Amino acid sequence: MTSSGGGPIKVLIVDDSLLVRSVARQILAAQPDLRVLDTAIDPLYAMQSMSREWPDVIVLDIQMPRMDGITFLKKIMAEHPTPVVICSTLVGDGAQLGVDALAAGAVSLITKPKAGVAEFFNDESDSIVAAVRAAARANPARLRQIQQSLRPGVDKTVSKVPRGGISTVGSGRVIAMGASTGGTTALEVVMRELPTDLPGIVVVQHMPPGFSRKFADRLNRDVTLEFVEASNGQRVESGLALLAEAGKQMRLQRAGQGYSVEVVDGPVINRHRPSVDCLFDSVAKVAGRNALGIIMTGMGDDGALGMRQMFDAGAMTIAEAEETCVVFGMPRCAIERGGVHEVLPVHKIAARIVAWARGVAAPQ
Repeated sequence: MTSSGGGPIKVLIVDDSLLVRSVARQILAAQPDLRVLDTAIDPLYAMQSMSREWPDVIVLDIQMPRMDGITFLKKIMAEHPTPVVICSTLVGDGAQLGVDALAAGAVSLITKPKAGVAEFFNDESDSIVAAVRAAARANPARLRQIQQSLRPGVDKTVSKVPRGGISTVGSGRVIAMGASTGGTTALEVVMRELPTDLPGIVVVQHMPPGFSRKFADRLNRDVTLEFVEASNGQRVESGLALLAEAGKQMRLQRAGQGYSVEVVDGPVINRHRPSVDCLFDSVAKVAGRNALGIIMTGMGDDGALGMRQMFDAGAMTIAEAEETCVVFGMPRCAIERGGVHEVLPVHKIAARIVAWARGVAAPQ
């Protein structure tokens, strides 16, 4: 893998710990496709280094002198969007700072231990290198453009329609969505535009364990429908979006005349837990032609096989267009497998969902 210029991926390490800077440099510099441009003790030193040569990827701590990492991340995304991998002791187990970092545009999170740092970096060297390589393929400028287009959040006390008071259009219908890198913002774009009088929604978003509840709570405050982390056996209802719990698999299952979700400690599928393939496969089997499947921005190919299974079962399927994806990997793989009916930019997906639910022609 190379940088956009064709050479090795250029990496800047920003951390106030000399040990972390030394060990991270050693691990990354040992890879032939990576080049560590510099290390910096804090963001102000980093900016001096970046004025000489701009990196392809920044590995960034949060707690540092003179400027914290979240402030620096927001500054980067506003002025010169660049893929950032957060590596910090402050982002473990669903910490709010981790949620803030993802919302601000971080590509991924690495939880650094408070002790045994050298051993951690050596033990996790493969995953750290993989995170940097994956980040180099992201396009955070698109994320920034999408964030700027977001409309204000809703006032639920005014606009929320109680669930159960709406009859779903089309008995047995369900909407399934999957996303990864850049997906938290893409989901926000879509969910903010959805009314409550739609079939129930089930969602897989790749994120570290502990973060799905915080993400669901944050998004739930800004959208009209209810957006919550799913619990095992929970019914799929109109006006409700169920987010798979990070670290567990979620499947759709029949529950009388409708559906519920199974949330279990299942095996990793296609390198992920939760896996989009796992959800989509179950939707294909139990909902078939009564389902709508949507795959959005993300690294890799999770969901491509499951979307083809939905397509073959008669479901309607949509992939996010490359022009709005932070990473076009998952949609591209789904398209290449022949499992996609329509390809749409993220800002047109909500209208297409509504059109499908109401049985009208696709909006132009």
